[in-house]
Amino acid sequence: MPTLSTDLLGAHRVAVLASVDIVDSIGTGDLARSTPCAGWDLADLLAHMTVQHRGFAAAARGGGQDLALWDPAGLRDTPDPVAEYAAAAHEVLDAFAAADPESQFALPELGTTVPAEMAVGFHLIDYAVHGWDVAASLGSPFTLPDDVVAAALPLALAVPDGDFRSMPNAPFGPAHTGDSATDFDRLLRHLGRDPHWSDAFDQESPQPVQ
Repeated sequence: MPTLSTDLLGAHRVAVLASVDIVDSIGTGDLARSTPCAGWDLADLLAHMTVQHRGFAAAARGGGQDLALWDPAGLRDTPDPVAEYAAAAHEVLDAFAAADPESQFALPELGTTVPAEMAVGFHLIDYAVHGWDVAASLGSPFTLPDDVVAAALPLALAVPDGDFRSMPNAPFGPAHTGDSATDFDRLLRHLGRDPHWSDAFDQESPQPVQ
């Protein structure tokens, strides 16, 4: 039986588990912290990250069409959002590992279906960035191995930039210009982040960067 690229799944697994590790350092008092996602505090971001894991896991199993599966309502105030996040992360890792590589993943937020390998790539770059988002909110470092960044960077750079990124519900905000000290900084900039963000910066923008 054909399988998804082991290199892609391996890079994806490392990125997701790195996000679990940084989320595990969140304390209850941290949930009101601001984040690089304008308009979202850390509780909002964590709810988004958790429900996206669940939605992608459902899509990998052939059942992602229902938009309700992607709704973070209720997750923001869950009693143990850190544990909820870890459980959802392991759910999506298991679902991706078992996915039919020839299947199509339903992604109703994008209004389309995509091939399995493309969906894994989407999820990889999303959680490379969201792991950094959480770390930036906490004032903590976040790094990924060079091979993971090397796998994620071309996928990130393939995401087109343009005015549509300023529209409501755009997956990423407009790309940031500037010199990038590392390939990971380059990835962050292209996907709408300032690698030097801190919660002391002015975060006014027309929409959340997701």
